[in-house]
Amino acid sequence: MKPNTGKAAAKTPRPTRRPKPASAPSLLVQAYERIKHNIITLRYRPGEALNEAQISESLRIGRTPVHQALNRLMLEGMVEVIPRKGVIVRGVSLNEVMDIIDVRLITETHCAKLAAMRADKDDLAALAQILDQGKKAADEADIETQMTLDREFHLALSRAGKNSVLADTMRNLHDRSLRFWFISLRDVGHDRAVVAQHRAILDAIKRRAPDDAALAVRDHIEAFRTNVARFL
Repeated sequence: MKPNTGKAAAKTPRPTRRPKPASAPSLLVQAYERIKHNIITLRYRPGEALNEAQISESLRIGRTPVHQALNRLMLEGMVEVIPRKGVIVRGVSLNEVMDIIDVRLITETHCAKLAAMRADKDDLAALAQILDQGKKAADEADIETQMTLDREFHLALSRAGKNSVLADTMRNLHDRSLRFWFISLRDVGHDRAVVAQHRAILDAIKRRAPDDAALAVRDHIEAFRTNVARFL
């Protein structure tokens, strides 16, 4: 036996674990988001046939992620498969957007009530930041940025409601509405009206006034209904 020297054996220090860097979105997610963005902003027009090989080349993403992304967009109702034509962008239908709006009136007004009761300071800060950016985009007549920020505002609203199932439903409905929203922005003054409507929603949530928040969202969606009907 080795003699006990009375000193504790020195411990080998463990290497410090560095936090893993945030992983980049998968190729499927990248393909999905970029194709959807092109549909929403009308770069891919309603009724246009989408060629997987050409999309793959233009996005510099492999055929498999592009194919999977198109399948996902088909399930979400943004593209469809037509015999002998392949995958095409779904046409713009006034009946469809009105049906979507009817459902949004139910889901988003309820979410606004929940947000007025449950939103925390981070939720309020996120909504306020998006509102400020939206005003700047409206001042610069930047339609594409306004559309993106409108989506972000509604996503932030859905998160503030603290109901993940409701948030998923809202996300799908709003994404299906976006290209109609993009069309409606052709109306002069609509962009500034959207900023004012978002401000009314946020003000009601800050005041913890569920009924006022629901009414502000209803006014926002009904204004969208009226405006988009002029162009379809």
